Order: sequence, then C-alpha cells, then structure tokens
Amino acid sequence: MLAIGCDHGGFELKQVLIDHLKARGVEVKDFGCYSADSVDYPTIAEPVCNAIVGGECEKGILICGTGIGMSLAANKVKGIRAACCENSFSARMSREHNNAHILCLGARVTGPSVAMDMVDAFLDTEFAGGRHANRVNLITEIENK
Repeated sequence: MLAIGCDHGGFELKQVLIDHLKARGVEVKDFGCYSADSVDYPTIAEPVCNAIVGGECEKGILICGTGIGMSLAANKVKGIRAACCENSFSARMSREHNNAHILCLGARVTGPSVAMDMVDAFLDTEFAGGRHANRVNLITEIENK
C-alpha cells in the first residue's frame, strides 16, 4: 500500500495523483489534507511516515508547494528517507541509489504530467543495493548517533 498526503498547496495535485495511482492498480491510503484550506505540512508528514515505519504502507508520496517542507519534516522521522525531486531522473535515482521511502513533490513547481512521470519512475524502480547499500547504511548510522 502507498501512503499519500499533502498540505493545502498540494491538494489539487494529490487528487490527480490518486486517480493516476488507482488507474495503475496501486492501493492508496490518503492521510489528507482533504481540501484547499490551510494546514501545517508537518501534521500530514508525520502520520505518513509513521505508516511506513510501522509497516502499514511500503512507500509514500508527500506534496506541498515546493516539496521542501514535506521533505524536511519527513526526514526528521527515524527510519525515513524522503527525497524532494523535480524530475523523473531524480525520482528514479532516489530509489535506485538511496532506497528512498517517500517521494516529495512541489505542486507549485511541478505540473501534473511531470509529477505522474516522477511517481511512475519512483514506483517502478528497485533499490540497486551493492555499493549503494553501504552508503544507505552510513546514513542510518548518522541517524542513530
């Protein structure tokens, strides 16, 4: 299952992506927000991250105006690797090289078509392991200090 969440800046893009994901046959759990009314992005990021760390969801997507705020909040949750991306190559590499759990998108800087391509690249890419596994382990070591 894929967790998805947004703040008010990402509400419209989240709706587009949920439709896209469902068309792909991906089961989605929507953590809000549920309107364009103002909401604080950390209050959405945390439950999405907890669902992943707790094993309820395998991966996630977080959306705000730039993707930066969601990325900062998500990366504060122990065990989470969230990547703020603006293109498909970065989304693919976030999985292949960094084994990212969460793709963070900026609805005010990324159009729907590009966002759908990024989501596809993120979901369709497996972690390469090998030398990259050592690097991800080093990130975990930093997190555990």
